[in-house]
Amino acid sequence: MIEIKGVKKQFQNETVIEYKDMVFEDGKSYMLLGASGCGKSTLLNIIAGILSPTKGNVVIDGENMQEKSQPQRDKLRIKQIGYIFQDFKLINEMSVIDNINILRLEGINTKDAPELLNKLGILEKKKSKIKHLSGGQKQRVAIARALVKKPQIILADEPTGNLNFTIGEQVIKELVDVSRGKTLIAVTHDDRLAKYFDCVVDMNEMTSGMQDLVREGGLSND
Repeated sequence: MIEIKGVKKQFQNETVIEYKDMVFEDGKSYMLLGASGCGKSTLLNIIAGILSPTKGNVVIDGENMQEKSQPQRDKLRIKQIGYIFQDFKLINEMSVIDNINILRLEGINTKDAPELLNKLGILEKKKSKIKHLSGGQKQRVAIARALVKKPQIILADEPTGNLNFTIGEQVIKELVDVSRGKTLIAVTHDDRLAKYFDCVVDMNEMTSGMQDLVREGGLSND
């Protein structure tokens, strides 16, 4: 279970986002839906321990992440959280399988990589270089890399942001399917994908501060 308690994030430009308390239950899939700038991606980064809240706490399975050092949070993210980045963060000159096997340097067992690639329909591309793949194929590699460590928590930041709707919809269906039994939190602005998730969280209603500036035309980032 992930609990968000009194979390506020203030940035150096004095932008402040305040989040209402939230609970993400084990084994459910959540869509964080909202306009650009409402704090969706920021929340993912706080849960992952990439960003620290200015105030408040993130509690994962009873452990307060704010009581841990940054190296401890980094270790937890590497071992227990699968993060799917919007820009993939793949190495273009390396093959699909090598982009996954590189996790072995962090002590992660990647023996299940072929099975995951097969479930995602790109096993035949395992020896292809990333630079030769389509956007949808790259996203599937990013999903496989995040899931190979068998995390209980999967965070996906705009997993369809670089894809057209038809391909994006298929990727979301595959992501939800391979994530069953785990806690999946996905950020998106496309409400057409809501039907594939157990719960939809309207982040426009769950935050204050930043989105008010967005409505006034002052910001455009998450």
